[in-house]
Amino acid sequence: MPEGDTLARTAAGLRPYLLGRSVTGARARLPGPQVNRVVGSTITGVDALGKNLLIRFDNGLEIRTHLRMNGTWHRYRPGEAWRRPASRARLVLEVPGAVAVCFDAPVVELFEQRAEALHPSLSQLGPDLLDPAFDAGEALRRLRLPSRARTSIAEALLDQRALAGVGNIWKNETLFAERVNPFVAVEALDDATLQRLVATARRLLAAAAGRSRPSRLNVYRRTGRPCPRCGTSIASVQQGSELPRTTYWCPNCQGGR
Repeated sequence: MPEGDTLARTAAGLRPYLLGRSVTGARARLPGPQVNRVVGSTITGVDALGKNLLIRFDNGLEIRTHLRMNGTWHRYRPGEAWRRPASRARLVLEVPGAVAVCFDAPVVELFEQRAEALHPSLSQLGPDLLDPAFDAGEALRRLRLPSRARTSIAEALLDQRALAGVGNIWKNETLFAERVNPFVAVEALDDATLQRLVATARRLLAAAAGRSRPSRLNVYRRTGRPCPRCGTSIASVQQGSELPRTTYWCPNCQGGR
C-alpha cells in the first residue's frame, strides 16, 4: 500500500501541471462521483494528507483519492497513449497541457471543502508526519490513549488515527532502526522511546519522499536474510487482528515474540 512518502511524491509530481489551471474535462468511472461539477473551476491545491491525495478547486469542491494496494496516479500529455487500459481509470482530470489519470484506486470521493473537518476518515487522522507543522506532542498523546495501551507498537504505528503516513514498510524500518520489539504493548514503552519512534518515522518518511529511487531497506521483505547489524536471520510473521500485516524484525536486535 502506498505510504505517506509515496503520496507526497505523487502530489509533488502532479502539482506543477495542475495547480492554478482550469479544468477542461473531468470524468469518473461509474458508479462514482459527479466530478463533472469541477469542470470550469481552477485547481487551488494538490496535497497529500497521510495516505490521501486531496485536490481542491476554487468552486469549493474537493476530490479525495485513497490508493490502497493497487491505485496509482499518472500524468500524460494530451493525446499521449496511457500506460494502463482506460477501463482501469477511476478518475480523469484534463487541464490545458496535461491529463491526470488515477488508475485502480478504490476510493474516489467528491465533497465540499467546508465538510473536510467532518469527513469520516479525514477528520479522524492523527498528525501528518510530513506536515511541516507536525505536532509531535499530539502524536504522543494519541499513542498514549487508554484504548491503545495494550495494542502492540507495530499495530499502533499503523493506526492512522494516531499518526498519519506510516504504512507497513516504515513501520518495520522504524522499529528496526530504534531496536524496538514489534510485539511489545504501547503501555510497556516509556515516553522517550515513543518520541524516538515518532521522530524516526518522520525522518525516514521525509528522506523517502525526497528520493526518486526506492530507499534501501533493512528488514522489510528480507525474511531469512542476514540482519545488517548482527547477521541474525530476519524473521517475519502476520501480526494484527483487524488488518493483519507482515511484520519483519531481527530476533536478536529487537527481541523475540
